[in-house]
Amino acid sequence: VDNPPVRRVAIFGGTHGNELSGVFLVKHWQENGAEIQRTGMEVKPFLTNPRAVKKCTRYIDCDLNRVFDPDNLGRTVVEDIPYEVRRAQEINHIFGPKGSDDAYDLIFDLHNTTSNMGGTLILENSRDDFTIQMFHYIKNALAPERCPVLLIEHPSLKYATTRSVAKHPVGKYEK
Repeated sequence: VDNPPVRRVAIFGGTHGNELSGVFLVKHWQENGAEIQRTGMEVKPFLTNPRAVKKCTRYIDCDLNRVFDPDNLGRTVVEDIPYEVRRAQEINHIFGPKGSDDAYDLIFDLHNTTSNMGGTLILENSRDDFTIQMFHYIKNALAPERCPVLLIEHPSLKYATTRSVAKHPVGKYEK
Protein backbone atom coordinates (compact mmCIF):
# COMPACT_ATOMS: atom_id res chain seq x y z
CA VAL A 1 0.00 0.00 0.00
CA ASP A 2 1.39 3.36 -1.01
CA ASN A 3 0.52 5.80 1.78
CA PRO A 4 2.11 9.17 2.41
CA PRO A 5 4.66 9.08 5.23
CA VAL A 6 3.50 9.68 8.77
CA ARG A 7 4.82 13.09 9.77
CA ARG A 8 2.63 14.21 12.69
CA VAL A 9 1.85 12.00 15.66
CA ALA A 10 0.08 12.89 18.90
CA ILE A 11 0.11 10.90 22.12
CA PHE A 12 -2.93 11.62 24.28
CA GLY A 13 -3.15 10.97 27.99
CA GLY A 14 -5.85 11.97 30.43
CA THR A 15 -8.88 11.64 28.18
CA HIS A 16 -10.37 10.21 31.35
CA GLY A 17 -8.87 12.13 34.25
CA ASN A 18 -8.74 9.12 36.57
CA GLU A 19 -6.70 6.95 34.16
CA LEU A 20 -3.23 7.92 35.26
CA SER A 21 -0.79 5.85 33.17
CA GLY A 22 -1.27 8.05 30.11
CA VAL A 23 -1.23 11.19 32.27
CA PHE A 24 2.16 10.26 33.78
CA LEU A 25 3.64 9.35 30.40
CA VAL A 26 2.43 12.53 28.71
CA LYS A 27 3.74 14.71 31.54
CA HIS A 28 7.06 12.87 31.41
CA TRP A 29 7.36 13.36 27.64
CA GLN A 30 6.33 17.01 27.89
CA GLU A 31 9.30 17.55 30.21
CA ASN A 32 11.71 15.28 28.31
CA GLY A 33 10.49 14.33 24.87
CA ALA A 34 13.80 13.11 23.46
CA GLU A 35 12.81 9.44 23.73
CA ILE A 36 9.71 9.88 21.55
CA GLN A 37 11.15 12.23 18.92
CA ARG A 38 12.17 10.88 15.53
CA THR A 39 13.89 12.53 12.59
CA GLY A 40 11.40 13.85 10.06
CA MET A 41 8.46 13.43 12.41
CA GLU A 42 6.68 15.69 14.88
CA VAL A 43 5.53 13.85 18.02
CA LYS A 44 3.37 15.85 20.40
CA PRO A 45 2.43 14.53 23.87
CA PHE A 46 -0.85 16.13 24.93
CA LEU A 47 -2.94 16.15 28.12
CA THR A 48 -6.49 15.94 26.77
CA ASN A 49 -8.67 16.65 29.81
CA PRO A 50 -6.59 18.69 32.29
CA ARG A 51 -9.52 19.72 34.51
CA ALA A 52 -10.58 16.10 35.03
CA VAL A 53 -6.95 15.11 35.64
CA LYS A 54 -6.63 17.82 38.30
CA LYS A 55 -9.73 16.45 40.06
CA CYS A 56 -8.74 12.81 39.36
CA THR A 57 -12.20 12.11 38.00
CA ARG A 58 -13.33 10.50 34.73
CA TYR A 59 -14.75 13.78 33.42
CA ILE A 60 -16.16 17.15 34.49
CA ASP A 61 -19.48 17.47 32.58
CA CYS A 62 -19.56 14.57 30.07
CA ASP A 63 -17.26 11.86 28.68
CA LEU A 64 -14.67 13.55 26.43
CA ASN A 65 -14.23 10.27 24.57
CA ARG A 66 -17.83 10.44 23.28
CA VAL A 67 -18.20 14.03 22.03
CA PHE A 68 -16.12 14.15 18.84
CA ASP A 69 -19.21 13.89 16.63
CA PRO A 70 -20.23 16.55 14.05
CA ASP A 71 -23.01 17.94 16.25
CA ASN A 72 -20.75 18.62 19.23
CA LEU A 73 -17.76 19.73 17.17
CA GLY A 74 -20.02 22.22 15.38
CA ARG A 75 -21.84 23.56 18.44
CA THR A 76 -21.79 27.27 19.07
CA VAL A 77 -19.59 28.06 22.05
CA VAL A 78 -21.77 29.62 24.70
CA GLU A 79 -21.12 30.14 28.38
CA ASP A 80 -22.95 26.99 29.54
CA ILE A 81 -21.51 24.58 26.95
CA PRO A 82 -20.16 21.45 28.71
CA TYR A 83 -16.44 21.67 29.42
CA GLU A 84 -15.62 18.49 27.49
CA VAL A 85 -17.51 19.67 24.39
CA ARG A 86 -15.50 22.90 24.40
CA ARG A 87 -12.33 20.88 24.96
CA ALA A 88 -13.24 18.57 22.04
CA GLN A 89 -13.57 21.63 19.81
CA GLU A 90 -10.13 22.85 20.95
CA ILE A 91 -8.56 19.42 20.33
CA ASN A 92 -10.21 19.21 16.92
CA HIS A 93 -8.80 22.65 16.07
CA ILE A 94 -5.27 21.69 17.18
CA PHE A 95 -5.10 18.15 15.74
CA GLY A 96 -7.75 18.21 13.00
CA PRO A 97 -10.07 19.15 11.68
CA LYS A 98 -11.48 15.65 11.86
CA GLY A 99 -11.78 14.03 8.43
CA SER A 100 -9.53 16.57 6.72
CA ASP A 101 -6.20 16.27 4.94
CA ASP A 102 -4.78 18.62 7.59
CA ALA A 103 -5.58 16.26 10.49
CA TYR A 104 -2.72 14.63 12.36
CA ASP A 105 -1.60 11.39 10.79
CA LEU A 106 -1.74 9.32 13.96
CA ILE A 107 -3.11 9.70 17.47
CA PHE A 108 -2.30 7.22 20.23
CA ASP A 109 -4.88 7.63 22.99
CA LEU A 110 -3.58 6.00 26.19
CA HIS A 111 -6.14 4.60 28.65
CA ASN A 112 -6.32 2.36 31.72
CA THR A 113 -8.88 -0.32 32.37
CA THR A 114 -9.87 -2.47 35.32
CA SER A 115 -10.49 -5.41 32.96
CA ASN A 116 -7.95 -8.21 33.01
CA MET A 117 -7.02 -7.68 29.36
CA GLY A 118 -3.40 -6.59 29.70
CA GLY A 119 -2.01 -4.22 27.09
CA THR A 120 -4.56 -4.08 24.27
CA LEU A 121 -4.63 -2.10 21.04
CA ILE A 122 -7.95 -0.78 19.72
CA LEU A 123 -8.58 -0.72 15.96
CA GLU A 124 -11.60 1.16 14.58
CA ASN A 125 -11.25 0.32 10.88
CA SER A 126 -10.32 -3.08 9.45
CA ARG A 127 -9.50 -1.42 6.12
CA ASP A 128 -6.79 0.86 7.56
CA ASP A 129 -3.78 -0.97 6.13
CA PHE A 130 -1.26 1.35 7.76
CA THR A 131 -2.63 0.78 11.27
CA ILE A 132 -2.93 -2.98 10.73
CA GLN A 133 0.73 -3.16 9.67
CA MET A 134 1.74 -0.99 12.64
CA PHE A 135 -0.15 -3.30 15.02
CA HIS A 136 1.58 -6.30 13.46
CA TYR A 137 4.95 -4.62 14.09
CA ILE A 138 4.03 -3.77 17.71
CA LYS A 139 2.81 -7.30 18.43
CA ASN A 140 6.03 -8.79 17.03
CA ALA A 141 8.18 -6.31 18.96
CA LEU A 142 6.44 -7.23 22.22
CA ALA A 143 6.53 -11.00 21.68
CA PRO A 144 6.38 -13.23 23.63
CA GLU A 145 4.20 -10.84 25.66
CA ARG A 146 0.56 -10.85 24.62
CA CYS A 147 -0.84 -7.75 22.97
CA PRO A 148 -4.39 -8.42 21.78
CA VAL A 149 -5.98 -6.23 19.13
CA LEU A 150 -9.64 -5.41 19.62
CA LEU A 151 -11.51 -4.42 16.47
CA ILE A 152 -14.40 -2.07 17.24
CA GLU A 153 -16.05 -1.64 13.88
CA HIS A 154 -19.62 -1.23 12.78
CA PRO A 155 -20.72 -0.05 9.32
CA SER A 156 -23.09 2.62 10.61
CA LEU A 157 -21.08 3.74 13.64
CA LYS A 158 -19.31 7.08 13.38
CA TYR A 159 -16.64 7.24 16.04
CA ALA A 160 -16.74 10.16 18.46
CA THR A 161 -13.52 9.34 20.33
CA THR A 162 -10.63 11.72 20.90
CA ARG A 163 -8.42 9.63 18.63
CA SER A 164 -10.98 9.73 15.78
CA VAL A 165 -9.64 13.20 14.86
CA ALA A 166 -6.55 11.54 13.29
CA LYS A 167 -6.27 9.84 9.94
CA HIS A 168 -5.12 6.73 11.84
CA PRO A 169 -6.67 6.49 15.33
CA VAL A 170 -5.17 4.09 17.87
CA GLY A 171 -6.47 3.30 21.32
CA LYS A 172 -4.12 1.67 23.81
CA TYR A 173 -5.55 0.17 26.99
CA GLU A 174 -3.46 -1.07 29.86
CA LYS A 175 -4.47 -2.80 33.07
